[in-house]
Amino acid sequence: VLGPRSFVAYAEDVTDVFEQHRVRHHLFADDMQGIRHSKLSNVRDVTTGLGACVTSVNKWCASKRLQLNTKKTEVMWFGSATNLRKIPSAVKDILVGSDIISPSTVVRDLGVFFDSELNMKSHISRIVCTCFYHLRRLRTVRSLLGQEITARLVSAFVLSRLDYCNALLAELPASTLAPLQRVMHAAARLVCNLLPRDHVTSAMKLLHWLPVKQRVDFKLCLLVHLAINGRAPIYLKDLVKTTASVPGRASNRSASNNDLVIQRTRLKLGERAFSVAAPRIWNRLPSNLKATTDAVAFKRKLKTYLFSAAYNQ
Repeated sequence: VLGPRSFVAYAEDVTDVFEQHRVRHHLFADDMQGIRHSKLSNVRDVTTGLGACVTSVNKWCASKRLQLNTKKTEVMWFGSATNLRKIPSAVKDILVGSDIISPSTVVRDLGVFFDSELNMKSHISRIVCTCFYHLRRLRTVRSLLGQEITARLVSAFVLSRLDYCNALLAELPASTLAPLQRVMHAAARLVCNLLPRDHVTSAMKLLHWLPVKQRVDFKLCLLVHLAINGRAPIYLKDLVKTTASVPGRASNRSASNNDLVIQRTRLKLGERAFSVAAPRIWNRLPSNLKATTDAVAFKRKLKTYLFSAAYNQ
């Protein structure tokens, strides 16, 4: 078992390997990820560079008496459907030693399923299937449970899955989020013991549940609140910038309202980035809410605000 200092030393060693090949990377306890981007004209250089990088990592692992399992190594191309079709099939594969790694259509990363076009439909589909499975199981014992216990079980088995990493669902079309909303409606009917065709709006209000879109907005605003108040990781702090910190804009009204700078993007997909979607939603909040520094009070006020906006109260 590696101690903290040994793990840091190992992480620094493998980081040097990625940096030598100019590959951005993320390191986890038992997982390593390399990232490169390029134009369509340089795709072959990317595959060659990634192949050389993974080969070097494989050699580094062997020098530390570790083994890189190429059968579990995955590669995925991200981009628009048009650009992905333009990539020749012959250059999509990555060669690691004598092993050829073909690109995957869906990969799992920390429990989230990513597809090539980042439309998150595969991830949403899997969440919906899992949630309905648990709802069916709970329905068989609903007559033995009261509303309070049923609500707790639904929160543990269903709502927790809807909320996990839901910030990745920011700015998705309503049609894409609709299956998740159907899960919430089914869960509300189960908790309140309603019939399949009964309206659920009153039940959602009674349970004080936010709709799916507002739950995503809640997560984004909470992450921004933690970032600007110094309670978030550095990689999140670097993605948000207050208007007051920009030279020449400190006297603007947006600076006094604690607004954030919204980064410009050329692509529609870029609007879903945290550095774009989160500031846009944050700037819509009331000034007194954005000025709240206590996390507990902020979450309470934020949920009240989003709840009122969702149900027009």
